[in-house]
Amino acid sequence: MKSNFKNQKVLVRVDFNVPMTSDHKISDNTRIVKAMPTLNYILENGGSLILISHLGRPTKSLDENGNINVEKFTLRYMIPELEAQFGKKVDFASDCIGEEAVQKAAALKPGEILLLENLRFYKEEEKGDEEFAKKLASLATYFVFDAFGTAHRKHASTFYVSALFDKDHKDLGFLVHEEYQSANRLLNNPERPYTSIIGGAKVSDKIKLLDKLISVSDNILIGGGMAYTFIKAQGGEIGNSLFEPDYIQTARDILANAKAKGINFMLPEDSVISEKFSDAGEAKIVKSSEVPSDWMALDIGPEAIKKVFGSHKEFQIYNVERTTGCF
Repeated sequence: MKSNFKNQKVLVRVDFNVPMTSDHKISDNTRIVKAMPTLNYILENGGSLILISHLGRPTKSLDENGNINVEKFTLRYMIPELEAQFGKKVDFASDCIGEEAVQKAAALKPGEILLLENLRFYKEEEKGDEEFAKKLASLATYFVFDAFGTAHRKHASTFYVSALFDKDHKDLGFLVHEEYQSANRLLNNPERPYTSIIGGAKVSDKIKLLDKLISVSDNILIGGGMAYTFIKAQGGEIGNSLFEPDYIQTARDILANAKAKGINFMLPEDSVISEKFSDAGEAKIVKSSEVPSDWMALDIGPEAIKKVFGSHKEFQIYNVERTTGCF
């Protein structure tokens, strides 16, 4: 990044999609911590910060009247953690493109920080709406993208905002640079044996990545919700577990390709399951291909952990009650 942000209002797309407890406490602040080098660098070099992020999928969790659960998905509860990280006050706007956001962004002085409300409160964000992107871009004089985990999405804040800044007024943050360098080294000059661990909910999001990894990996471990699309593709019973029915054949093709190349393609042998996606749900462990019809898989089980980590003591301690809702 450039070394002079004097008097620049810097719009930074961060990834603060962090896990929250039911009483609105951050249970894992890793993504926030990872963003701090970029954010502190901008402040130290004369800029002010306008932070934008999403949290969860609020438009997929509407109430019976079709309204977003603002209390569940607001970014407001991140303020204490951010203030602890920065060691200074962080202001908050209860919208990301409304009048409050406009006024507070305009009033920002060098060294000050403003967090805007959840981008996904607007359906235009995920649709990649250009007018929505213009409203976000108008708040700042400079744009920095440092949300590596969202870089594959063609959303308004991850794709279209960048196009509204010229090459002298936009950049990538340190986190994205670091991840790119690591990925480039691992994909093009890997040490052997090479093991790829892939998670997430969707096979559809990872197809190109899987194709690339099959060409370089010795072992591939699949976790997260996407594992159950592969298990279903193999004929397993997955109950109400998350899977993508339109990608069953794709999963079969990937499995066949991996087998043809002699790759050890590993799916979780067992899973922690529950009747509902909740910390309060009853939990038990079953084979991943034998999930009862009214149950859903929510985490890998102890046999899967043992197979990967062997006798490492720290991975042998397993509490089934803590795992429900992990995906």
